[in-house]
Amino acid sequence: MTANSTVVATGTYLAVIGMEVHAQLQTASKMFCSCSADYWEAAPNSHVCPVCLAMPGVLPVINEHAVEQTVRSGLALHCQIAPFSVFARKNYSYPDLPKGYQISQYELPLCHDGFLVIDGDDGQPRRIGIRRAHLEEDTGKTIHADGVSLVDLNRAGVPLMEIVTESDLRSADEAYRYLVKLRTILRYLGVNSGDMEKGAMRCEVNLSLRTAEQAARGEYGVKVEVKNLNSFKAVRDSIAYEVARQTALLDSGGTVQQVTMGWDEDRRRTIMQRSKESSEDYRYFPEPDLPPLELSSQWIDGVRASLPELPDAKVERFTGEYAISRLDAEALTAERSVAEWFEDAVHAYSGPPREVANWVTGELFALLNAQEGDITALDLSPDDLAALLTLVDTGVINRNTGKRVLAEMISTGQPPEVIIDAQGLAQVSDEAGLAQIVDSVLAANPDAVTKYHDGKTSLLGWFMGQVMKETRGKANPDVVRGLLAERLDHR
Repeated sequence: MTANSTVVATGTYLAVIGMEVHAQLQTASKMFCSCSADYWEAAPNSHVCPVCLAMPGVLPVINEHAVEQTVRSGLALHCQIAPFSVFARKNYSYPDLPKGYQISQYELPLCHDGFLVIDGDDGQPRRIGIRRAHLEEDTGKTIHADGVSLVDLNRAGVPLMEIVTESDLRSADEAYRYLVKLRTILRYLGVNSGDMEKGAMRCEVNLSLRTAEQAARGEYGVKVEVKNLNSFKAVRDSIAYEVARQTALLDSGGTVQQVTMGWDEDRRRTIMQRSKESSEDYRYFPEPDLPPLELSSQWIDGVRASLPELPDAKVERFTGEYAISRLDAEALTAERSVAEWFEDAVHAYSGPPREVANWVTGELFALLNAQEGDITALDLSPDDLAALLTLVDTGVINRNTGKRVLAEMISTGQPPEVIIDAQGLAQVSDEAGLAQIVDSVLAANPDAVTKYHDGKTSLLGWFMGQVMKETRGKANPDVVRGLLAERLDHR
């Protein structure tokens, strides 16, 4: 369980918050057998075998890839990697655990003593301690309906990594930011999909309150666990609710009980599930059917060398190498696929990287959000975007038309030149033709011209808009601006 540490939560009490995250590892097979781990939407109990079902005489075999994925995660979280670790039996009886115990790790986990840096509520970096990241097997799923309970064991035995923090989080918002960053790192590594709707990542909160006087004496309040939170929003909301609930209870002279709670999304409140077990209740002991894991320093170094560039490092490189803002760099590196797509576009474009960043974080992200799409699924290559930006730079089309062309490119998959030719969108730069349109706009609006001469020079933008309207947005803005300035100043 997670240790206690001070976190400011209310004006009266200090809160103590720690997180446990269960992340399913992306492996082809389950943790201790050869059954497929791709169980989503499969027929119930179709991905099972004698090992999953705990038949007599069967023996587990360790999934090497799951071990490597856990070590990769530990290294990315600055953990110490144990050269010697042991699997243990965690005993408890539920229908979704056919063996009556879960194979997990206890005293000797694979990864320990790491950290993750997030932005604190005060805007300063905060180091969140990672107590341990260990490897275990997932349980099956129990479905309660119409007075009966149904058990699907397809998920039983899927490799599961549990990441346990120290209680260094200071608020519900910090817990949220921690989870977002952790999910980003795991997705960068390719060890977890981060898909909470499919149960690939589940969260548990440990929270207690104490007074400032208790904190000064090194004393802690009673810890409550909120389990199986399936969204980051649920984590944030459950923390806020528990802080309020425990505050009201303590203020009224009551006492907080050490219990396990669940989160009721419909009623927006926590509900008691059971009294809290301690480690003694699980009766841990070394798993007799599995040998200890012994990892050589050479093997660990090989895993370390295989790590990709992680989000924090990318942000620093993007701001320095591409001269973009930190805010843009963070947006561009939130997903590894987006970061790589952006860099490919930068390399294909001869202009400044900042221009690519502006288009990706602005127009492209807006179009993606509207379609709820993924950049890797777009029928738009980084080379296509670079070609579009070059057409804007060379004056073939203006920026506003470029935005329209980008939407067409995503919709049709056609290159920008084809769309521009087919729709007659090429920019009008002919000074003689534009001069006639400018003169007609000024002649049609004598009152506005008078106001401009009286000092309301902001009307220049309005005149620009009228000319662009007459040319259906195809006029070269620079040419129009020059013509307007020349004629207005000499009238």
